[in-house]
Amino acid sequence: MRTIVVAPHPDDEVLGVGGALLRRKSEGATVAWLIVTGITSEVGCDTEKIEKRSDEIKQITALFGFDSVFELNFPTTQLDHIPMSDLVAAISNVFKTFEPEEVFVPHPSDVHTDHRIVFEAVASCTKWFRYPSVKRVMAYETLSETDFGLGVSQAFRPNVFIDIEAYLPNKLQAMNIYASEVGDFPFPRSHQAIRALATLRGAASGFQAAEAFELLRERS
Repeated sequence: MRTIVVAPHPDDEVLGVGGALLRRKSEGATVAWLIVTGITSEVGCDTEKIEKRSDEIKQITALFGFDSVFELNFPTTQLDHIPMSDLVAAISNVFKTFEPEEVFVPHPSDVHTDHRIVFEAVASCTKWFRYPSVKRVMAYETLSETDFGLGVSQAFRPNVFIDIEAYLPNKLQAMNIYASEVGDFPFPRSHQAIRALATLRGAASGFQAAEAFELLRERS
């Protein structure tokens, strides 16, 4: 299995797919991390923050054991100013290089514009006749984004549940790497909220803890 997680921003991969990625690695999958945006001085970030983010990415890569990491470095929170053709071309190049079988993408109902745009760009890179390696596409939920979307017609409807009981401690450990993104409950990106969502998804699927996904396409 060749699995890729497409993250609009670093930390999305942990919040949405952290447990599943750790499980895939334990099962012998080849796993890649595609980070669409980056922080630069052009978007108002100082050298210290840029270096800190680079170190976080290195720590996350080591913790998950990613086989490949792709950084596109489009400006964070500004994807609505980037031509869609540029995004599609960049993601397409990664897909043709890595040849994923399983793709995890942010959900199209997410409130963050970057997430919605990334979903649209990835959708263009899953046509079987151009990307024949792709066998399964699943959307993940992101605390503080998916749960704040107001589009009823496109609401997250989970239909795949992955048991992550054995991997939840390491998922929480990974979130600690992104210390500036974590807050105290009831902040959505808190340890208590992450555990609560895992418990809720587990209750829906017969596990102690689970991550939920919406299967968008599968062919076999």
